[in-house]
Amino acid sequence: MSEESYPVANVRGQEVPYDPEQLRRISEHPCFSEKACHSFGRMHLAVAPKCNIQCKYCIRDFDCVNESRPGVTSQVLKPKEALERVDQVLEKYHYIKVVAVAGPGEPLFNEETFETLRLVGEKYPNIILCISTNGMLLPDKIQELDRLGVCNITVTMNAIDPQIGQHIYDYVTYEGKRYEGLEAARLLCNQQLKGIEEAVRLKKIVKVNTVIIPGINDFHIIDIAHKIKSMGVFIHNVMPLIPQYKFAHIKPPSPEEKRKIQDELGKIIKQMRHCRQCRSDAIGKLGCDVQQEFESRTKEQA
Repeated sequence: MSEESYPVANVRGQEVPYDPEQLRRISEHPCFSEKACHSFGRMHLAVAPKCNIQCKYCIRDFDCVNESRPGVTSQVLKPKEALERVDQVLEKYHYIKVVAVAGPGEPLFNEETFETLRLVGEKYPNIILCISTNGMLLPDKIQELDRLGVCNITVTMNAIDPQIGQHIYDYVTYEGKRYEGLEAARLLCNQQLKGIEEAVRLKKIVKVNTVIIPGINDFHIIDIAHKIKSMGVFIHNVMPLIPQYKFAHIKPPSPEEKRKIQDELGKIIKQMRHCRQCRSDAIGKLGCDVQQEFESRTKEQA
């Protein structure tokens, strides 16, 4: 599937073409368009420290400036501090077109996320607002995201079969209750699918991230690709496992193995091949981050 070939979204069996505004929000978003990553940048606002699930591959660190991986940030910001950071960045780097909340925990599990999106959206109505979520609360929060003008949504989905998912998550929490094992995996999967369906219906541009975990879900990723394609997801991003926490013993796929998987999946759904597995406070173009410049400025002002 070529970069210029924009598929229509399939909404409950009906094909709906992307409109010009959606195409703009694809063409200027470096994670949704490989061409865009050479011209445009994004900034992640680390305002969401709490998480409602525990993945067996996830460790969230808040002060690790030399690492570049999801869940890492050097500072958790308050919403007004986040808006000030946006002001500083946009004043200097005009190529930033996307403002996103991607952690370091689960954005939809933190009220600060919604206040931050409101502040940024009101001051910068033409900026592309983006969210990255595990999907547990997506059906519950999609209307609020829509009201705030969020149009690009990434959902991390590592299984559509709860029998597989139960080996990936320690637990999930939902409405104040903790779930484990097969029950947790079934609940998470159902919520993710419901959330994606509703997001596509509301004309959100959806990307699905899948972590390749050899021996756990690597043989199952093709099933995920078929499912999300049928739901109208725009692009699929498969990422190699970063071995840590309870999966520290698992050898991640090699670059060659990842490319082979992407080649197979590319026959089904558009693949993101330029992912850098960014930090929760990343700023700049993919692979050329400048966030440390703004960290020091904030600390000097404190």
